[in-house]
Amino acid sequence: MKPDPFRLERYFSKYEFSAPYLLCCSDCESMALRDLLALEPEAHEKFLSMWLGYTESLGDPALRQAIGGLYEHIAAQQVLVHTGAEEAIFNFMNVALRPGDHIIVHAPYYQSLGEVAHAIGAEVITWQGNPECAWEIDLDDLKGKLTARTKVVVVNFPHNPTGFMPTPEFNHELSAISERHGFIVFSDEVYRGLEIDRCDPLPAFADINERAVSLGVMSKTYGLAGLRIGWIATRNEKLFNDLAAFKDYTTICNSAPSEFLAILALRHAGAIAGRNLQIIRDNLSRLDQFFASHADLFEWHRPKGGSVSFPILLRGAVDGFCADLVEKSGVLLLPGTLFGSEFNAFRIGFGRKNMPEALRRFQEYIEMKPGSIG
Repeated sequence: MKPDPFRLERYFSKYEFSAPYLLCCSDCESMALRDLLALEPEAHEKFLSMWLGYTESLGDPALRQAIGGLYEHIAAQQVLVHTGAEEAIFNFMNVALRPGDHIIVHAPYYQSLGEVAHAIGAEVITWQGNPECAWEIDLDDLKGKLTARTKVVVVNFPHNPTGFMPTPEFNHELSAISERHGFIVFSDEVYRGLEIDRCDPLPAFADINERAVSLGVMSKTYGLAGLRIGWIATRNEKLFNDLAAFKDYTTICNSAPSEFLAILALRHAGAIAGRNLQIIRDNLSRLDQFFASHADLFEWHRPKGGSVSFPILLRGAVDGFCADLVEKSGVLLLPGTLFGSEFNAFRIGFGRKNMPEALRRFQEYIEMKPGSIG
């Protein structure tokens, strides 16, 4: 297989470590190693004395236990730890699909959720969110796309890049449709726990459907992208075993220091996620004011979850707009064309503490070019 270049990652490689104001990042506020170790009195010494041999291929048992605790009906033995979410996506697609199979992907989407399947030889169909309805997706639309060859339906809640999130009833109905038609739901839940206006997280798909797969990672909700720890949770025993065997050809096992730190972080998951959720809520209040004052330039749908959203540019082409913005002001936004040529929108991220400064620079850029945008 030979997948097409990852457009988003190629764009980031050009700007991420040179642009001074990143206003498009998908992850939440991270933390220094010393601050993570300071969460428990003996953690520093345990970290320094840990053994740096091979780890268990399925993941450290204590880590699998901690991850299982994030779910209602997932046991430790139903968790398979990967090196980030990307490896988990790659492995799942290679195990679940064959050339000629049919897969439906919630769009716009993170490119690997569809591109890996396409490179395998599967037919990839998009299930498009409606921008006129705050990027909502429709189950009747999905039903019209299903065929006898549909093996997988991919969803992403809370959604990257739009921030859309359905009701629990939506997920239960989707689960019932999957049972009737026999496809697997692959549920990208890397932002689970960042539901902005809800008291409780959206139920994980692996909890409500025995054949489904839930994807998780330490990078987004917990802001610990540098650990490179992701996972798949599923009660689908055959699929789990096939995934575990396939992983022998990718990373085999994970980084011992990363697993130790992930276990430590998950013992404090509520506090870390709560801190990041408060950052998100504070930043969203600023974005609400910003977009309200520029309604002639942007169409803003307030996200329901996660740390990103997808405002629509009402005047001009988004590629030129984002290129001029980063060149003139050092503010990086992700043009929506990286998710598909039809999206004259941009991804904005609000999970980091320094977002207000980047937003101020964005405001100055608009004021510097009154009437000229577009």
